[in-house]
Amino acid sequence: MSETLNIDLTLSEDGPFMNDRQKEYFRKKLLAWKAEILRESRETLAALASDNNSNLADIADRASSETDRSIELRARDRQRKLISKIDAALERIDDGTYGFCEETGEPISLKRLDARPIATLSLEAQERHERREKVYRDE
Repeated sequence: MSETLNIDLTLSEDGPFMNDRQKEYFRKKLLAWKAEILRESRETLAALASDNNSNLADIADRASSETDRSIELRARDRQRKLISKIDAALERIDDGTYGFCEETGEPISLKRLDARPIATLSLEAQERHERREKVYRDE
């Protein structure tokens, strides 16, 4: 997501929320993010395939290398889950529900969507959700 997309995100007073221009901005942003994750995944797989732990004579070195591999694979698993969220956001763009809170149906702020393009809840709904989770966790 390092590439800056040059599309104005401001809503005009008379313009509809999540108009075609905004949808295209978020579609490009999501696709660029997905492409970056897939590129990183390919690099990780290539690095893991070329890394041969059996060449390490010292057991501590082998253990350290295995720990690094495990951490990297967990990170890749999180990225895989993120890709499914990106795909779901792209589907919401296609079906016209992108940018609207799943809980309230109200528009999610463009600033929030720009910062977290896979967001499905408005900031207020997300905060309520997190407070409920905290209450259940603390019990």
